[in-house]
Amino acid sequence: MDWVPIVFVTFKVLVFGTCMFFAIKWHYERGKQEKGKEKRGAVLRAGGKVAAVFALSLLGLWLLTFGLGRMLGLDLTFP
Repeated sequence: MDWVPIVFVTFKVLVFGTCMFFAIKWHYERGKQEKGKEKRGAVLRAGGKVAAVFALSLLGLWLLTFGLGRMLGLDLTFP
């Protein structure tokens, strides 16, 4: 039963990473079609912002989860 969280977290990271990669790639290629340097830079900046917001949200959720778990008295140490 100890392997279930490891598998699910790994799967979740892979799925989100893949989806973010293809979303950024799609936006980048779409901007490339419009032949504007402003568009390309804007798409890359937007992709960077999305990645940063995702990383900060993930960190915040992680801190919230472990904080709530400790507040409830759960033992959340890794073996």
